[in-house]
Amino acid sequence: MFISSAFAQTAPAAAAGGDLSSSLMSMLPIVLMFVVLYFIMIRPQMKKQKEHRAMVEALAKGDEVVTAGGMLGRVNSLNENFIGVEIASGVEVQLQRQAVVQVLPKGTMK
Repeated sequence: MFISSAFAQTAPAAAAGGDLSSSLMSMLPIVLMFVVLYFIMIRPQMKKQKEHRAMVEALAKGDEVVTAGGMLGRVNSLNENFIGVEIASGVEVQLQRQAVVQVLPKGTMK
């Protein structure tokens, strides 16, 4: 009985050196989860945003575009924040530049 209680008292003291590595190993899955999340979700989204920003900045008069609402039209006028899009003969609407989702190849609209 005396020996087992003495052994139990020295066990935590011997394991004190391993506490630091033990706590680091327990945090490793969380760190790995954030790294995987970055490469699977955050990085591709940032790349998409960068491509969209470049597309919006490169808009020119005469481009055929699709808006976020699904309207197709031809760019007639450009402003710093807004564009005029002709959606039908003689019908022009003003939209924010960010509302453009896609630039279509020339001649897509007839």
